Amino acid sequence: KAKKRCKLDSELKIYNQEINKRRMGIEHVFGSLKTFKILAERYRNRGKRLSLRFNLIAGIYNLELSKK
Repeated sequence: KAKKRCKLDSELKIYNQEINKRRMGIEHVFGSLKTFKILAERYRNRGKRLSLRFNLIAGIYNLELSKK
């Protein structure tokens, strides 16, 4: 990130743009996964089943992606 009076080099600017492109894709995935209420709120059940449920939700998301 640049300071108020200092501008970024062109290399740093390109580097930041690449990071932001990747971050945007990841944030879209997180937003899509949060449509499932179990991931949008605090998980209050046993921790053993969280990974199973998360994997199931991720599988559903991947299935929806493959249909597009």
